[in-house]
Order: sequence, then C-alpha cells, then structure tokens
Amino acid sequence: MPPRSLAFRLVVGAAVWCVAALALGGWALSMVFQDAVGRSFDARLSVLLEGVVAATEVAEDGTLALVRPLGEARFDRPLSGWYWQIDTDDGPPIRSRSLWDQALDVDRSALAAESPAEPLWSQRQGPDRQVLRVVARTIQLPEVERPLVYTVAGDMSEVRAEVRRFNATLAWALAALLVGLIVAVFVQVRFGLQPLRRLGRALADIREGRAERLEGPFPAEVEPLAVELNALVAYGRELIGRARTHVGNLAHALKTPLSVLANEAAAPDGPSPDSVARQVTAMRRHVDHHLVRARAAGAAGVLVARAPVAPAVADLTRTLARIHADRRLDFDVHCPPSAVFLGERQDLEEMIGNLLDNACKWAVSTVRLVVRVAEGRMTLRVEDDGPGLPDGAIERALARGGRLDESVPGSGLGLPIVRDVAGLYGGVLTLENGVSGGLIATLDLPAAPA
Repeated sequence: MPPRSLAFRLVVGAAVWCVAALALGGWALSMVFQDAVGRSFDARLSVLLEGVVAATEVAEDGTLALVRPLGEARFDRPLSGWYWQIDTDDGPPIRSRSLWDQALDVDRSALAAESPAEPLWSQRQGPDRQVLRVVARTIQLPEVERPLVYTVAGDMSEVRAEVRRFNATLAWALAALLVGLIVAVFVQVRFGLQPLRRLGRALADIREGRAERLEGPFPAEVEPLAVELNALVAYGRELIGRARTHVGNLAHALKTPLSVLANEAAAPDGPSPDSVARQVTAMRRHVDHHLVRARAAGAAGVLVARAPVAPAVADLTRTLARIHADRRLDFDVHCPPSAVFLGERQDLEEMIGNLLDNACKWAVSTVRLVVRVAEGRMTLRVEDDGPGLPDGAIERALARGGRLDESVPGSGLGLPIVRDVAGLYGGVLTLENGVSGGLIATLDLPAAPA
C-alpha cells in the first residue's frame, strides 16, 4: 500500500484507533483486576484476624494464649511476611513466631478514632523490609477488663506478583488481538476497495480500446460514479464526432471560395477586387459559423454553466440602441431578475443578440422582448413592428442548407445558427408573423433553478 493510498489511510487510521482502544481497555482491565485482588487480599486478612480472635483464650491466671492453629503455616516461619499480634495494656504483646523478636507498630490513636466494629487498614514496612498490608481491630473479650488490639499483616508482594502475571498475560492477549484486528481491517479494506480497483481496470480497458463503456454491476456507493464516467466517455466520443463533422463541413464550405480565389489569381488580367472581397467575406462567415457551433457543442450537455438573462439583455439593448441611434428605436423589455440560462453567457448573447439585431433591421419604431420562466424552461419572445415575412419565407429562413451562413448577410450569426445553438442546449426556435404585422421569434431554452 503506497503511503498516499486510500487503503493505507484506512488501515493506519483503524490501527491507531485499535491501539488507543485496546490500551485504554487494557488499563481499565488491569485496574479492575488489581482492585479485585486487593479486595480479595483484604478479605483474607479479615478472615485471619477473626481466626486469631476465635483461637484466643484466657487462662486462669489471666494470660492469653492461642489454643488451636490458624491454618496458615507462614505464621510459624520467621520473617515470612505474614504476622499476627495481640497488644495488651499491661504487658508485652503476644505475637506470631514469624515475627521472631520484632513487633508490629500499631497506630493506637488512629485506631481509637475508628469505631470498635470497624478495622483500621494501613500499609507499612515490615521487619524484613517487606511492604505489608496491615489490619488492626480493637476487641473486648469477656474475661479481660481492658480491650485488646488484634493485628494481622500480610506481604503485599503476592498481590504485586499476581497483578504482574495478569498484566503480562493481558498484554500478550491484547497484542494478539491487535494483530488480528489489523489483519481483519486490512482484509476488509482490500475487499471493500475492490470495486474501485475493478473500476480502474475497466477505465484502462476503455483507454486501450478493449471496451467502450464500464460494464458489470457495481456497489450502490460506486454506481453513481460509474454512471457519470459512462456519460463522460459517451460525451467524449460525441464531442470527437462533432469536431470531425465541423471540420468536414468547414472544409467543404471553404472549397468553393478557395477555388474562386485560385481562378481569380490565375486570371491573365489579375484578380477582381470585388470578387476577392466577396469570397473572403463568405469564408469569414463560414469560419465564424463553425466556431460558434463548435464552442456551443463543447459547452452544452456536460459542463453546467449559469448565465443571468437580465444583464445580458441590458448590455445587448444598450449596444443595439447605439448602433441604430439614427432610427430612434424603442426597446420594450420585460425580463424577471430571476431568469437564469442553463448554459454559457456568450452563447446566450449570440442567440438573443442575433434575434434582436434581426428585429432592429426590420422594425419601424419598437422592438419588444418578453422573458418568462416556468418549470425549468425559459421562453424568450422577440417581436418587432415591421412588415414580417412573406408566405414560405419562414421555412426558408430556418431551413438547413449546405452553407447556412449565406441565409443572413453581415455578421454571419443568422437564424440557422440560433436554431443550431439552441438545439445543442435542448432548445427550440420558432418564427411566426404577428397578427398586426411584424415577426415574432420565440426561443425556448433550459432555465437554471433559482
């Protein structure tokens, strides 16, 4: 797994969390076990203390003695770490053989502060420098006038040794669990990312020509990506096809003007300036036409752009008012600010600009533009008060010919170009004569959501 791969990040992230969780869990288990062992050790000392009390008897002369064994052999082994002691007020303490000539130091003031029914627990150093857990309790025997202090001590090294053994076993168990979890995470990541590797191989097959699209079922999380990639691949093929078509159309359209220019150049009396100018103008219109179509074809369908309509209309009407200033045309524009074209602004300006320019050429005094938006579609209605078109001219104006630019002189952005660009965006251009005269051009285009 490369360090920058998704699998490496998932495995390392899971490993870090597993280490943190197991370390915290191991610490908690160790604390619980240590507490349980400590409680068990204290319970054992309490039982031994009760055994010492039960085994104590008072002789006729008032002396104390243990009349039966306590069941703990370490009380008889010198300096074993396990001791018992009985303190009296009027004589030396009675102690286990394990204490030998030593004695347990009991804090009588702290013991006196405790309730007689509650033992006093403490931890101190023993005769052989052991760390002892000590329990002391004041007991009043019926045969003795004054209370006796019973003390039992046990070596804490047993508790520490047991905790160390448990911690060692726990550490090995958690380490094995950690390795197992990391292996499981690695297998899960490899299995989970397998559809992405299959997707990469499928894309390589498309690139090398062995397949045309992504085939086979994919998981629900990867399926949208596969669908979009298939759409992108299909669009790429369509774009290449469009480019080839535009190149072929442009080459065919330029063939005749170039032939005319070649004949003019070979004429014995020299080329005719008027003929050369006409052919150059025709060639420029052809180039402009195919450039507009190629750009619109590349922008439509995949790369989603948004173009507000009101600013574009304002710029166009201001420019056309200056161009036709001598005619003093009145522009009646109704465009909601929320109208947004789902496409490139330059294509929108070329379509609306061409329709407005045609209306200005034939209008007497007024050019009217109305924009309406409803249910994801936008309708632009351009109307003039001119003479309109004669019967049959509407079909010829929108008919596709060998060279569409020749239908409109001037800039070369004629009605067929508006129709073709609108068609690339899924739009429609229609022409009709108005009831009271003039031409009405209606352009239906996709609208972006507000």
